[in-house]
Amino acid sequence: MQLKIYNSLTAEKEIFKPILDGNVGMYVCGPTVYSNVHLGNVRTFLSFDFIYRSLTHLGYKVRYVRNITDAGHLTDDGDVNNDRFVKQTRLEKLEPMEIVQKYTVDFHKVLDMFNLLPPNIEPTATGHIVEQIELTQKLIDTGFAYESNGSVYFDVLEYNARGLNYGELSKRNIEELFANTRDLDGQGEKKNPQDFALWKKASPAHIMRWNSPWGEGFPGWHLECTAMSTKYLGETFDIHGGGMDLKFPHHECEIAQGKACNGTSPVNYWMHANMLTMNSQRMSKSTGNYILPMQLVSGENDFFEKSFHPTIVRFCFLQAHYRSVLDISNDAMLASEKGFTRLMEALKILNSITPNDEKQSGFSLEDWKTKCYDAITDDFNSPVLIAHLFEAVKFIFALKDEKETISAKDLEDLKATLNAFVFDVLGLQNIEENNNEKLDQTLQVLIELRNQARKSKNFDLSDQIRDKLLAEGIELKDGREGTTYVLN
Repeated sequence: MQLKIYNSLTAEKEIFKPILDGNVGMYVCGPTVYSNVHLGNVRTFLSFDFIYRSLTHLGYKVRYVRNITDAGHLTDDGDVNNDRFVKQTRLEKLEPMEIVQKYTVDFHKVLDMFNLLPPNIEPTATGHIVEQIELTQKLIDTGFAYESNGSVYFDVLEYNARGLNYGELSKRNIEELFANTRDLDGQGEKKNPQDFALWKKASPAHIMRWNSPWGEGFPGWHLECTAMSTKYLGETFDIHGGGMDLKFPHHECEIAQGKACNGTSPVNYWMHANMLTMNSQRMSKSTGNYILPMQLVSGENDFFEKSFHPTIVRFCFLQAHYRSVLDISNDAMLASEKGFTRLMEALKILNSITPNDEKQSGFSLEDWKTKCYDAITDDFNSPVLIAHLFEAVKFIFALKDEKETISAKDLEDLKATLNAFVFDVLGLQNIEENNNEKLDQTLQVLIELRNQARKSKNFDLSDQIRDKLLAEGIELKDGREGTTYVLN
């Protein structure tokens, strides 16, 4: 099997050749933790979770790095007073690192809910200030950057004058960029309007600041990813991912910084996940067409008729290729729930199938497996993989109705393969099993509370717990080895 990846830099599918055979270094731009993670973010991180799972399943040893941006993040107009962390600290009347902690916890909570695997390394911008200062100084020393009034900027014209190409990823023309750019960020400090900040002088009102050779300030947004990705993955690594919106200027600037610092292209394969829409419209707070992940899962919103389990949402998201626009709607979610239920039902039926080695099946297990792996290795095509999984679902229902047969060997192979694709690669969860586990955990808590009530001779409370559980069809049985329960 040859893995092919669509490289945003070349705009072509390319055969994947890792720098170190059998190993993959992958960096994905993480969240800026000044607000709640939104569904568009979830779509991006879920896409790369599927890619991470697929690479692992294919036998690669993956070092997955995803950063946390917890330092100065300027808005598009470049005004230091509009730093997103500064604005949020004023709105919520909290210290900057309280904002960081609050929304980092929210980020992890949401991703755990959707069953995303954690990265191997999750570095923070504030934890790598020294590295960013060192990179900035190196760029000054090599003539690619200059200091101006306590700030340091990357010289884009100088970069291009040396035969390099700022704009190669986004396919933008440098002359057009200069013609259409106003100097909002530098306020007269920059040589050229398109020059971007490596280090920004902190205003008196700016709380997050660090000492540097150029005075107190904070690092530029683009610099942090170059510092952290190269520290943990090397000057050139295999895969860099992120949302489509980061292609320009963020990833364009990363390429320029990497080439200017190290004389080599920092990334071999650039991957970008496309955007998420809702009801065929762009999600936006200003238009009201907006929903948070928790609101979709809880059902507390005006767009969907019911709540949806996180694994249903995950299943819905994976039915679109990561490079395609994904549109969610009430009908799409209901259809995903129906499809997921059928998939889980097929897996349950598979465990009760009796093999038959005497009759030959019309279903070729090897051909089916090949098609599934072809989908994964064709730029991680999750919707095609899911379509092939439902070919197996159809076969399983035919087995149930005794319209098909399967040998004992093929039955075990089908079980193992289908479970691997559904749970390990797609990352879906069996809702019924999860509910049973949560029920058991809840009942154990109630049993412990009842035991404590009995020890303190609060027999009224003890009997109340027992009787209420019995009314719900749960019978407690006391024995020498403790209390157990039976579901009636």
